[in-house]
Amino acid sequence: MPSQMTKNIPLAERMRPTQITDFVGQEALLGEGRILNKLFQQKKIPSLLLWGPPGSGKTTLARILAQNIAADFTFFSAVLSGVKEVREIVTRAKERKETANIQTILFVDEIHRFNKAQQDAFLPHVEGGLFTLIGATTENPSFQVIAPLLSRCRVLVLKPLSTAELKIILQHALTDQEKGLGKDNLQIEEMALEHICNLADGDARVGLNILEVAADLAEQTAEPPGSSFVITIHAAEEASQKRHLKYDNGGEEHYNQISALHKSLRDSDPDGALYWLARMLAAGEDPLYIARRLIRFASEDIGIADPQAISIAINCRDAYHIMGSPEGELALVQAAVYLATAPKSNAIYKAYNDVMRDIKKTGSLPVPLHIRNAPTRLMRDLDYGKGYRYAHDATDGLVDQEHLPEVLSGRKYYHPTNRGYESLVKDRLTKWRQILHARKEKKPL
Repeated sequence: MPSQMTKNIPLAERMRPTQITDFVGQEALLGEGRILNKLFQQKKIPSLLLWGPPGSGKTTLARILAQNIAADFTFFSAVLSGVKEVREIVTRAKERKETANIQTILFVDEIHRFNKAQQDAFLPHVEGGLFTLIGATTENPSFQVIAPLLSRCRVLVLKPLSTAELKIILQHALTDQEKGLGKDNLQIEEMALEHICNLADGDARVGLNILEVAADLAEQTAEPPGSSFVITIHAAEEASQKRHLKYDNGGEEHYNQISALHKSLRDSDPDGALYWLARMLAAGEDPLYIARRLIRFASEDIGIADPQAISIAINCRDAYHIMGSPEGELALVQAAVYLATAPKSNAIYKAYNDVMRDIKKTGSLPVPLHIRNAPTRLMRDLDYGKGYRYAHDATDGLVDQEHLPEVLSGRKYYHPTNRGYESLVKDRLTKWRQILHARKEKKPL
């Protein structure tokens, strides 16, 4: 039963630490001898980029850093503000520095949402030391932050909170008499605590939000009257409703997970492929995007080793297109398992890359005259098609003639493997070349 005085302020905000001693997690940054630990001791803060998942402590750390050096903390949202607001902050920072010699820490939340022009506006003031920039981002800063700004900031990577760390935070919220739920006489079942920590998925804010709702639901289960209230597993489940998986369409986690799916397929691991496929679907990825990636995989990593693979992938795309979700998702699963268990070959992929490399290197080489089309008399007079040998008129349907431009004569691009159906293709090509070689040397095979 939350107290009325603090009920309008979310529990997650009330429980935000204000001292470094109260901060839980990020031992790799705050442990003895680690970078943030040393910065606190030295009371000297450089410009920083805090890169980590939601609820890992980026904003809280920035506030505590500013407090530690008695700096003015200015919060700036990359979503709600623009260059105009940057100019206003610069003016105020100059006034504070000139009149009171107070340093400004500018905290930019979601800095990855700034475009290049907006990030450029910070650059001269970061370089000149007018303010210390602390940017928070859930996206890889090497992709989202301009290089000049990135080079002037230290990038610190924050990790998702562990289950043990989340338990400490939630238990503290339950017992804190001043800011938490301590006055509400609450207890929590171990199973309920585990459930909330699991659903929080490393995010303290999510965990505290679920706990706050679960505390309200606990009122209904208290008996006899006057005893302590218990947050049961049922209350925790009701409070959470549905798990929110970390995912960002078009962001790093999107590419991380599609990479994990692709590599699981390539390594012939159907279990890994199933997991990452399901993770992406559960997080809201477009199933047709996954279907397109499966089609690409069928060509890139299977190719001729199993010629049916690409048909299976295309059919799964068509099946999903017809049925939609959730029924059509099973077609994606079927295709993924088929591709994971199919023989693998990247011979087609490598051959195409080698061809493209030669084309970029050699440019527009002319088509050999003997394989040019000659529909007009002029073309025939120019020797178009002269000397061309029609394969169906030859013994075994094989002819020995060059089809590449002269400077690439004899070049071999396709090197079949010994896996799957491609091994038969390799044997066939080897046999054909032996026949043509023997015929050329006029020796019986």
